[in-house]
Amino acid sequence: MKTQPRVLIKLSGEALAGDKDHGIDPVFAKKLALDIKEIQDAGIEIALVLGGGNIFRGIAVSAQWMDRSAADYMGMLATVMNGVAFQDALESVGCETRLMSALDIPEVGEKYIKRRGIRHMEKGRIVICVAGTGNPFFTTDTAGVLRALELDCTMMIKATKVDGVYDKDPKKFDDANLISETSYSQVLQDNLRVMDQTWIALAREGKLILKVVSLYTPHAILKACQGEKVGTTIS
Repeated sequence: MKTQPRVLIKLSGEALAGDKDHGIDPVFAKKLALDIKEIQDAGIEIALVLGGGNIFRGIAVSAQWMDRSAADYMGMLATVMNGVAFQDALESVGCETRLMSALDIPEVGEKYIKRRGIRHMEKGRIVICVAGTGNPFFTTDTAGVLRALELDCTMMIKATKVDGVYDKDPKKFDDANLISETSYSQVLQDNLRVMDQTWIALAREGKLILKVVSLYTPHAILKACQGEKVGTTIS
């Protein structure tokens, strides 16, 4: 029986790129690893889902010339590369981890199995989930919700380059307002571009609490894990 709080943190591939346009920034990856360790030190069990957009963005490529399935599988492999890199960053700061892949790559990590993932977290290991759902046509955001529900997490935190959800694009409009709390129904009604409709439906059906916070705000992810008011909360 779960006795400690358990969260899933969704990190986009771009998060590992830091201020770079692509690739992995080792300095920022280590800073992010320290942020994750801070959460674990607070007694919270952690699962991570990583994106791969800093290396390869399947949807963008498939829109131009490549078959969508082929492009999506390449995107899954990009998340595996990010997983290996971030696993190294986490272990360099003293975290014990397990890399679990939806694709069978035994030389790199374990095959994802729900019960094994839960057991790893119960033993104090950070579970890093890569390769999305293992199927094309599903985003890593959808994989994040799916893993959060499977692993019995109390909430999912989406750590991004912005500090929450706005009523309009804050990069384009100076009068954009941060939405501190909303519902999945309202997200759909207002067409807020937080996520695709597949995982909105999945999160709403599973009664999952979602928090959107900034990667760059000190302790923001920890505060979200502890239920403090930060970023945007969707429920």
